[in-house]
Amino acid sequence: MSQAHVALMKRFYERFLTTGEFPWDMLDERIEVHDHDTPDQGAYRGRAGVERWLRDWGDAWAEWSFEPEEFIDARDAVIVVIRMHAKGMGSGVELDRQDALVYRFRDDKIVRTDYYNSKGQALEAAGVSA
Repeated sequence: MSQAHVALMKRFYERFLTTGEFPWDMLDERIEVHDHDTPDQGAYRGRAGVERWLRDWGDAWAEWSFEPEEFIDARDAVIVVIRMHAKGMGSGVELDRQDALVYRFRDDKIVRTDYYNSKGQALEAAGVSA
């Protein structure tokens, strides 16, 4: 089933990057986002939580963008490795780094997203050896 989920994630990113619109219909209404870059924030839940996570993330940066570099079938999850570019809001510090997200599914919808600062962290969290 995870090859179908890999295809789902490719459509998710293609749609978002092409239209700039977040593909809400691909998320389970009980979606949870766990940002391990800022673990003290706790879980973001539901559409309002995802919107808050995106706003929290965007508020830290004067500008940011990302591109998916790799989609990894992790059995019951999909890991998406992204190249993230950002410039700090107050500091002007520029980042160019590889981050990764682990997506889990229920009924072909994204039910959980875990955001990590590295591919290695995401692979470990998903139980996949490098």
